[in-house]
Amino acid sequence: MNKFIGLNYTRYNNGARAFLDTATGVGKTSARGGFKLFIGVSISSVITALSLIIVLRLLGNPDDYGLITTALIFPTMLALFKDWGINSAMVKYLAQYKGENKKAKIKNVMVAGMLFELVTGVLLTLLCFFMADFFATNVFNVPEAKMLIELASLTIIADSFLKIAQSTFIGLERLEFHSLTLVLNSCMRCILAPLLVLLGFGVLGALQGQIIAQTIAGIVGLIVFYIKFLSKSNVQSINKSDLIKTLKTMLKYGLPLSISALISGFLPQFYSTLLSQSYVDPNIYLAAQGNYQAAVNFTVVITFFTVPITTVLFPAFSKIKAETDKETLRVMFQSSVKYGALLTLPVALMVMVLSEPLVFAIVGTGYTDAPFFLTLYSISYLYAAVGNLSIANILNGQNKTQTTMKMALVTLGTGVVASLILVPQFKVVGLIVANLIAGAPGMTWGLWHIKKHFGAKVDWLVSAKILLASLVASVVTNLLLSQINYGYFIELIIGGVIFLLVYLVCAPLIRAVNKKDVHSLREMLSGLGPFSPIFNIPLMVIEKLLDIFTF
Repeated sequence: MNKFIGLNYTRYNNGARAFLDTATGVGKTSARGGFKLFIGVSISSVITALSLIIVLRLLGNPDDYGLITTALIFPTMLALFKDWGINSAMVKYLAQYKGENKKAKIKNVMVAGMLFELVTGVLLTLLCFFMADFFATNVFNVPEAKMLIELASLTIIADSFLKIAQSTFIGLERLEFHSLTLVLNSCMRCILAPLLVLLGFGVLGALQGQIIAQTIAGIVGLIVFYIKFLSKSNVQSINKSDLIKTLKTMLKYGLPLSISALISGFLPQFYSTLLSQSYVDPNIYLAAQGNYQAAVNFTVVITFFTVPITTVLFPAFSKIKAETDKETLRVMFQSSVKYGALLTLPVALMVMVLSEPLVFAIVGTGYTDAPFFLTLYSISYLYAAVGNLSIANILNGQNKTQTTMKMALVTLGTGVVASLILVPQFKVVGLIVANLIAGAPGMTWGLWHIKKHFGAKVDWLVSAKILLASLVASVVTNLLLSQINYGYFIELIIGGVIFLLVYLVCAPLIRAVNKKDVHSLREMLSGLGPFSPIFNIPLMVIEKLLDIFTF
């Protein structure tokens, strides 16, 4: 028995070391090449969140925010049909042809992608504009949303401008320009939206600020795209037949990839449309929609912490061939689930237990239902314990994109059926529960497929320990907060500190984490440059506590 345990322990160490070498090497290389992009995304996210908080504060009424989100449902849904995978194809073929130094093909890809995006963007913008009255009156039952939907239709063509430029910047590895468009969009939105609300334009001003900012960023991106890339391609003429051939190649590559994205983008808009049908009183609907969307926006706190892990997973899995090194792939999957859970579970549960002070301290007490919606919605992030952050990455990394697509189709079918049953009866709560139910069958199928074809599975005991440590921290935090009353902002700070301290003590105490995990995480996250100390501090504390609790 001891020999068997020792053999498996040695295999685990070898696999874990392989995971560390592969994921760390790829992660560091990716971080060096894309650090400017990471900076841009981080700055843009912070500024966008600040803009949203200011606008929510200025509007004050959840009904107003609900009207804005309602006006964006149809344009957002139509925009899903604009791309057809062309953006992904642009990135892929621009990078490929750059490596092969095929300048003529690079220009063909840029021109074909630009024309496709612009044509579909214009057509869908016009479709949205002319159907605004129908959707406002007959679908959403909110006639006053008509003008806002007409205005919001401009987001479709503005997004086309951005996608043309950003796909080129990524494919040709000029990520500083990509960051420029992101930060410019966020900064302009942060200035214009609050300003227009203050000038008395209200809901219209908030939406105008967002659209103007997106349009300016898109135009600037197109200008940079033309001056820096298209005009310097050194190819005098473009053959029409070559353009058509290039576009066919791009669509053939991009269409399968677009299906999963289309489904994941369609479901939230379908839920919101169904929600609008579930209320007799439009004012009650707008208030519920405003509270729900405010709650969803706060989950950015959780997603920010999942980015470092998910960023390195896909390239790490892509470097391993299951045919020749299945054991390493198996341990890589198991380790990735563990590391994803170590970051995601505690943050998700902390947001859940602190939802009331978090929402009320930042956007005010007018959003009375948002804390409960936030708590319920955050449950979806607990799926990290069973590997939802890793499933698609390992499948796509091993060229099993058809399985990923089938998982998305299962999710779509489950989500539609569940929402049709639950949303009319339970409104926003039914919407959130339907969303929770929708992801489970596809995720279960993915886990079965991974176990069958790669022999990889989740370490359920480790996931249970991480969840237990997070739950203990949640319970202790909730009990202590119930005994104090110092205002929402103070409660938020005190609650966050208590949760973090309890989790950092409990996780190493019950061996939810060990020193090898700390070392692996520190190495992988070191590629994040100045952002790595954010994660190094708690890792250092856990490492010290592991020494103390060793007995």
